[in-house]
Amino acid sequence: MNALGFIYSPHLPKSIPRKLSDAGSQTIDAYGIRNKKAPERWKGIPHLGTFIVDQKGVIRAKLFLENYRDRHAGEAVIKALKEAR
Repeated sequence: MNALGFIYSPHLPKSIPRKLSDAGSQTIDAYGIRNKKAPERWKGIPHLGTFIVDQKGVIRAKLFLENYRDRHAGEAVIKALKEAR
């Protein structure tokens, strides 16, 4: 499934914003993930991370790393999914 298919999936809870862009960083600010240390040219960008969201749209886990170049290993995401049950 591509990104558009996911965003517009009828299985995605209505409480999750259906956006592929975030003009004005409103969603970023709502989730409290704005990178306030970003240089001016990247003002409004988020810290990269992963949210584990249940079927009701409740965030059950958050995985974030300090360095924007780093990503969580698949094992870390799988562990967070199991713990969120």
